[in-house]
Amino acid sequence: MLNNPLAVLGGGGARLPEFGWASIVTQARPELAPLLAIVVMAGFYVLGVRQLTVRGDHWPVGRTVNFALGLAVIAIATLSGLGTYDDVLFGTHMVQHMLLAMVAPVFLALGAPVTLALRTLPHRGRGWLLGLLHARIVRVLTFPLIPWLLFVGSPFALYLSGWYPATLDNRVLHELLHVHFLVVGSLFFWPLVGVDPVPGRVSHPFRMLMLFATLPFHAFLGIAVMSVKDDGEGLIAASHYVPLLGLPEAVFQQQLGGGLLWASGDLVGLLFLGVVLTQWMRASDREAAREDRRLDRLDAAAERASAPAP
Repeated sequence: MLNNPLAVLGGGGARLPEFGWASIVTQARPELAPLLAIVVMAGFYVLGVRQLTVRGDHWPVGRTVNFALGLAVIAIATLSGLGTYDDVLFGTHMVQHMLLAMVAPVFLALGAPVTLALRTLPHRGRGWLLGLLHARIVRVLTFPLIPWLLFVGSPFALYLSGWYPATLDNRVLHELLHVHFLVVGSLFFWPLVGVDPVPGRVSHPFRMLMLFATLPFHAFLGIAVMSVKDDGEGLIAASHYVPLLGLPEAVFQQQLGGGLLWASGDLVGLLFLGVVLTQWMRASDREAAREDRRLDRLDAAAERASAPAP
């Protein structure tokens, strides 16, 4: 990924080798906080599935697989070499951004953890969760316009202001940025593609419209990020990246990151449009089947009513 064969300096001053695909594995330096979060989420999910299995209830294997994939994406983004280089190479950071904000939330949503919790929690815990889902603050945060504005607008605020540079030199802010990506992505995608009974769910046509409306904004921001000049004008976090990489490489990394944001945002958005369209078609088929059964019952009742008495 680098234009030069020289090693680069990590955020703590440690010298890192040139980044390549193998670095995702060889340069993995797992940190405790994200590792514990992933283990805890996986543990609770497995316990819930086991509880259902023990009492003889069915839980679709596909949901478990999807939730596991979501956790795997979070692990790749934060515990692998991507996490090691995310404050060194802007292009690597942008890959991490896409994974946490656009990929992991979808797999987690398709895993239906809220439904699993409602089916396995004790009475008090189920009541607390239902109260949370119906709380005013949750209804406000999941009102469709709010997640859309956060999902579309927060990257502009992050990269076109001083927020992103501040996260590069503060470990707590850096970890909170990862949480922000995941939370905003979940708020946006969970009601659109998930199967959980969460607030904020809208009709399938409106879901398609919301997803389609995100596409041009990713393109606008990607182009804005790519527009950095060779002399460093428009370079994001120049005081951080230039000492680590040198000006030419810092400019290249930002151009690469902007291109990734543009391309991956459009590609992933189109894939999600396909997912929502498929869900819409299946929902229509189920509704048609229910209507056919209702009409059959009405016809049978009418035939019984019109039949002559014995």
